[in-house]
Amino acid sequence: MQSVIEAQRAIATQIVPLTAWELVPLGQALGRVTAEPIIAPFPVPAHDNAAMDGYAVCFTDLAADRPTTLTVIGNAFAGHPFTGDLTPGSAVRIMTGAEIPAGADTIVPQESCRTEGNEVTIAPGQLAGQHLRRAGEDLAAGSVAIPAGCRLGVAEVGLIGSLGLGTVKVVRRLRCALLSTGDEVAAIGEHLLPGQIYDSNRHTLAAALTRLGCSVLDLGIVRDNPELLRERLQMAAANADVVLTSGGVSVGEADHIRRLLAELGEVHFWQLAIKPGRPLAFGRIGTAWFFGLPGNPVAVLVAYAAFVRDALRQLQGEMPVTPAQPIPATLAHPISKKPGRQEYLRGIAERNELALTVKVAGAQGSGILSSMVRANGFIVLPEGAADLPAGCTVDFLPFERLF
Repeated sequence: MQSVIEAQRAIATQIVPLTAWELVPLGQALGRVTAEPIIAPFPVPAHDNAAMDGYAVCFTDLAADRPTTLTVIGNAFAGHPFTGDLTPGSAVRIMTGAEIPAGADTIVPQESCRTEGNEVTIAPGQLAGQHLRRAGEDLAAGSVAIPAGCRLGVAEVGLIGSLGLGTVKVVRRLRCALLSTGDEVAAIGEHLLPGQIYDSNRHTLAAALTRLGCSVLDLGIVRDNPELLRERLQMAAANADVVLTSGGVSVGEADHIRRLLAELGEVHFWQLAIKPGRPLAFGRIGTAWFFGLPGNPVAVLVAYAAFVRDALRQLQGEMPVTPAQPIPATLAHPISKKPGRQEYLRGIAERNELALTVKVAGAQGSGILSSMVRANGFIVLPEGAADLPAGCTVDFLPFERLF
């Protein structure tokens, strides 16, 4: 069986990012990936301005060893600058963010000042150039404000807004087609026949894909009929960049995915050293990338987190694609494990005054989706690990970094 890292590397070396792009309004850019660098059209800040409320002065007017009294000749507010020149022996009352008056080079905070009438007395010990924000100290005109391949977060959207840019060139949305396979799954609203369960996998994957900013094409459930499955796979590949299926990638008599994909495309099958979930298919059908995931609900989530999510980020043009990093946690109780597979246990992490502790979130069967709801992350146990005692350090991967 291949290791998790070997499969991840094999997928990453084959994925080719999308190049098509679209212009979107800034208000719709959150979570999208930039298709080209965003260049600052002007310096940020655009002018020297005050970092504190106080008085704008010329430093050479200040005595080093005694208080200095200056005449206040005006006010400067953010958006309403003082339009005159600072003359020797004078000061301008200034607010945070206001443009520095001509002739001033230092801001004295109001806590260091005493006013009486139109005069201000300044305490000694001020520093030349203090409390100034210089034009362009954040971004110089023509510099890269945000690089290509950046997934835009809240701060990035704010920065683009500060540049006066109302639209953003982003990589077009990734189109992902979903279908579930098997006679044992039923659609929500259908009457369950003996031995059937409701299909949760399409809804789970659709939610994860939507969170990642993908466009989802739901192609429903395909029964264990190879002709119907062939038709649906061809339809999916013709209308999507990525096709994701759940179930049917094992070696049972009703598992048709392996044979059909050998006919329709180029697909690699792995027996992976991972638990839950071992069979995974990756490859292409026509021009679409293909991921064949296990059928058990928790195994689908583990496979998505371990293999699919970063591949989709790479397809979306995100650069670099940095895998979610686990954090160390102290195991609250012993765990029994056999070496040979990397295990993803649903865990509950809690932080106390000393450290982050983690415990298993109930039964760990690969069909028990309720334990995913109770958990807040995966306890990741490496392939070579054996039984672990309470108090040892383990890797914990929070769900908020994955879904």
